[in-house]
Amino acid sequence: MTARPNDDNRIKIAPSILSADLSRLAEQVKEVEAAGADRIHVDVMDGRFVPNITFGPVLVKSLRPATTLPLETHLMIHDPDAFLEAFAEAGSTSLIVHVEGALHLHRTVQRIKGLGLGAGVAINPATPAAMLDEILPDLDVVLVMTVNPGFGGQTFIRRTLSKVREVRHMIDEVNPGCELEVDGGVDPTTAPELVEAGARVLVAGSSVYGAADGPTAGMARLARSLGL
Repeated sequence: MTARPNDDNRIKIAPSILSADLSRLAEQVKEVEAAGADRIHVDVMDGRFVPNITFGPVLVKSLRPATTLPLETHLMIHDPDAFLEAFAEAGSTSLIVHVEGALHLHRTVQRIKGLGLGAGVAINPATPAAMLDEILPDLDVVLVMTVNPGFGGQTFIRRTLSKVREVRHMIDEVNPGCELEVDGGVDPTTAPELVEAGARVLVAGSSVYGAADGPTAGMARLARSLGL
């Protein structure tokens, strides 16, 4: 499945399965799809780039038949180049790599595009937006981390709002077709602030899958906070 170009300015919600009940993963993905999710965010961690280990290509492959939504695979790993083909073959729609983890970032992005997938680059909270200058024209999405990567349920880092605004300006000037996505601490309180700052895709884990009354209710609260 090839990623669609960014052809609108809608606010999109991308539930992260990091916070899902893995014993009912297919069911929970179907639930957020029915509740209006725009894509599914798959957080891949290797225990080296971040202090946690999560999913691999096998999970993506098993998840692919369970949903018609795009599977956005976020590679929080060292040497992502070693795994690009595996995740493409497993059914990922797009691949996001970290500027801090890809040694030859331009080459990595071009390889992702050569696989027919959407190409994204993520930056951590302490990484300046200027690190995107040379690669931004080639991207389909920029992901600004609003927590330090590695774990779900972290507290939103408020200082990242200024970075979101800065990246919004960069995208508008250089590559208006590129999406601006945020990941970390997204809930009904922070989501409107992030949209005001310029984000258009919101990764939400704990506020959706960790909701005490279930993912559908979590999705509804997030959508209401955004006037969707």
